[in-house]
Amino acid sequence: MPSTKRFQHVIETPKPGEWELSGYEAAMRITEKSNPLTRDLDKADAGKIVQLLGQCDAEIFQEEGQAMPAYQRLYSESVLTTMLQVAGKVQEVLKEPDEGLVVLSGGGTSGRMAFLMSVSFNQLMTGLGQKPLYTYLIAGGDRSVVASREGKEDSALHGIEELKKAPFVAGQMDYCMDNTAVFLPVLVGFNPVNMARNDPIEDWSSTFRQVAERMQKMQEKQEAFVLNPAVGPEGLSGSSRMKGGSTTKILLETLLLAAHKTVDRGIAASPRCLLEILRTFERAHKVTYSQSSKIATLMKQVSTSLEKKGRVHLVGWQNLGIIAIMDGVECIHTFGADFRDIRGFLIGDHSDMFNQKAELTNQGPQFTFSQEDFLTSILPSLREIDTVIFIFTLDDNLTEVQTLVEQVKEKTSNIQALVHSTVGQSLPAPLKKLFPSIISIMWPLLFFEYEGNFVQVWRKFQRELSTKWVLNTVSTGAHVLLGKILQNHMLDLHIGNSKLFWRALALLQRFSGQSKALCIESLLQAIHFPQPLTDEIRAAPISSHIQVAREKKQVIPVALVSLLSRCSIPTAQARVAAAPSVCEAVRNALAGPGRKRGAEPLEASRPAVQ
Repeated sequence: MPSTKRFQHVIETPKPGEWELSGYEAAMRITEKSNPLTRDLDKADAGKIVQLLGQCDAEIFQEEGQAMPAYQRLYSESVLTTMLQVAGKVQEVLKEPDEGLVVLSGGGTSGRMAFLMSVSFNQLMTGLGQKPLYTYLIAGGDRSVVASREGKEDSALHGIEELKKAPFVAGQMDYCMDNTAVFLPVLVGFNPVNMARNDPIEDWSSTFRQVAERMQKMQEKQEAFVLNPAVGPEGLSGSSRMKGGSTTKILLETLLLAAHKTVDRGIAASPRCLLEILRTFERAHKVTYSQSSKIATLMKQVSTSLEKKGRVHLVGWQNLGIIAIMDGVECIHTFGADFRDIRGFLIGDHSDMFNQKAELTNQGPQFTFSQEDFLTSILPSLREIDTVIFIFTLDDNLTEVQTLVEQVKEKTSNIQALVHSTVGQSLPAPLKKLFPSIISIMWPLLFFEYEGNFVQVWRKFQRELSTKWVLNTVSTGAHVLLGKILQNHMLDLHIGNSKLFWRALALLQRFSGQSKALCIESLLQAIHFPQPLTDEIRAAPISSHIQVAREKKQVIPVALVSLLSRCSIPTAQARVAAAPSVCEAVRNALAGPGRKRGAEPLEASRPAVQ
């Protein structure tokens, strides 16, 4: 059995049926909990999936007393106060543009969101005739914006080196707190500080929780800030690309926009200003999900293409192309998808968006995302079983849109559109006739009073968030329909970093009911097979297991079937390969002989997508 030293923080497996009653689920971070709304997500049809995920997104805006009363929420006075304080610090930078810089940093979804927001606010400042003051850092560099490189976020030392170069997250925060004369760190998260990750960081002396606790203490003197409203568990357990990514965007865009809007007037941002912006995001949720039936139709189309081994291409104009790229990239580690399954492309000029554009040049097909890439690499090989989704606004070049749609339609009839417009605009009839189905989202002229460039940037924010909600729901739901989700858990996630390693272990414990030691053993066997599991391998650091796991597929389903059926890894692999889906393989094992303990067998999965 493996050495227990590096697994000390992992709780022993609770008895069957006691996950919620025992200390395990209660002690889990909010962002890792199973959302009660979606416990039966794997049994839902497309329409129900949209409804459930929409309800989960609505939890972002729940106020105190509506849910999780013990935690501060987005509209809590404490959160609004911190947002105002941070907005004030941003104003100081805006007033002295030659003396400061706003750096947005993160790994995975957070890093991609940092990239998007730095682009948006630099565009705003350029439009106002001001010097752009935003930059971004993402674990793994610019290649992580357009491709899945999740393991890079585990290195604290790498984060510090990147921060020094830019004047990761734990290492960056520590470095900032050690240099408060230069840096003011702001940590954004969605768990209380006492729930922050407390597992060891291999190249660092502190855990993430210790870093967050230090920041919380320094907040008393406004030398650091922690913005961590609770927004409830994700609709897909642990999938922080969804509510986590959306709320990061909402929080930061709200306080940054408030800072920009008020700085020229020589006044501080007010609670009323923050609330106005937050309420418009809340209304944007209602506008988006008013299209639920059409979102469900698109979800079924995407799932059908993937079931037939076709590919899905998300073609977005301007910043909506960034959202498309993000959604495609994040399917890789979330669902164990191939990078070709769902891919985003950006139509428009991106020459001034990236820090190191050279990092993306000639790096292989996984790093292609531009209009030229789509025309030269994708368009010639499109098949009828493929789906192409066009994402644009009626302010974009509609002649260009129509030309590309006509080219694609010669290859496949499976085309869809997600179109944003404002009141008074309408899609030209020739373009409208090309699409069998259109999700048309119409926005009011103004949600509230803004002037000049602020109107344009606010419209961008609305459209970006709305597009993110639609694409997240469609890609998540499509994989649910494909049998990739068990209850509301990612059964086939790609183990690319330490967070996902620990999540994989928790999944084995939850669904097998076996002891912690047996689950660890089975996970390591599935990762390292066909290499025999020696004591030396067992004692290796977690990072070495992750390095091997990155190259493996279906690690969790294989390990789980092995545990449930008491069979070898090769036998488990064969059973997973023979089943219609990974969920079906696990359901068969849950219902079959050899089960030692665990919950009652799950109901049979849905039939294949029609």
